[in-house]
Amino acid sequence: MKKFIILIPIYNDWKSVFQLLENIDLQIAKWDAEVLVLIINDGSTEERTVTELSFKNIKTVRVMNMKQNQGHARCNAAGLKYLTEKEDFDYVILMDGDGEDRPEELTSLFNKSKENPLKTVTANRIKRSEGSFFKLLYECHKILTYVFTGKLIKFGNYSCLPKEDAARLVKEACIWSSFSGSVTKIISDRVSVPSIRGKRYFGPSQMSFFKLLVHSFSIIAVFKGSVIVRSVLFLIFYLFFVSSNLSIVTLFPVFIIFIFLFLIFKVSSRENIEALNNSLENIDNIDVLSDLNNR
Repeated sequence: MKKFIILIPIYNDWKSVFQLLENIDLQIAKWDAEVLVLIINDGSTEERTVTELSFKNIKTVRVMNMKQNQGHARCNAAGLKYLTEKEDFDYVILMDGDGEDRPEELTSLFNKSKENPLKTVTANRIKRSEGSFFKLLYECHKILTYVFTGKLIKFGNYSCLPKEDAARLVKEACIWSSFSGSVTKIISDRVSVPSIRGKRYFGPSQMSFFKLLVHSFSIIAVFKGSVIVRSVLFLIFYLFFVSSNLSIVTLFPVFIIFIFLFLIFKVSSRENIEALNNSLENIDNIDVLSDLNNR
């Protein structure tokens, strides 16, 4: 029987994650697999109201409490590093803890991994639940990413990784900054399932315009080599065509490209292999919230 670990990073969203756990327990009822959950508590400041849980199908639920808040991507990276170094498992499923990664799609990931046991399975977005403005911004992000990297990335964190692929990712500095960008760069042999972005169980979305911008640039920064090449080619062709009519107006796109490159390299400084290698030092303790073996 295969062992699946579901990795869920959260920050001050306990009510949502406990609702999510109940839904996960229902969805995995017919799985012929052992399922465990590891919640990464990213230095939450809100008190955890529920201390003990009881499930029928989830074997264990543990909370890894981090000493300092470091952000969603780094929680995923630290969680993957911990699991690959300290745990015995076959697959790890990464998902958000607020309900936006719908637990109803877990079985699709599970079945696809059974059909392709050695491949990473990503949940590719076919529909989103946010407002029109956010959807427009997200489409702009996808277009910008494609233009500068040549990669059309349709997935976020929601995915299922075999242990071998997880071990490959935690050796790369880019995973400390962007999960989806790193998977696209490092793991070329992938399969996917369709996914609908769900709605948060409780409270408003925590994704602001600034966070979306950093998210987008973090993905693009993973491919900064391609970004440089494409930017230089664009500048060469563009300057050739406007060389006879140089002005502040015609040179404005050139300034934009240089500002864009500066921001990309600024964001790429988030990729830190030393911080990744030392990330387990940020673990304070691990609480066991539920354990079928002790019932």
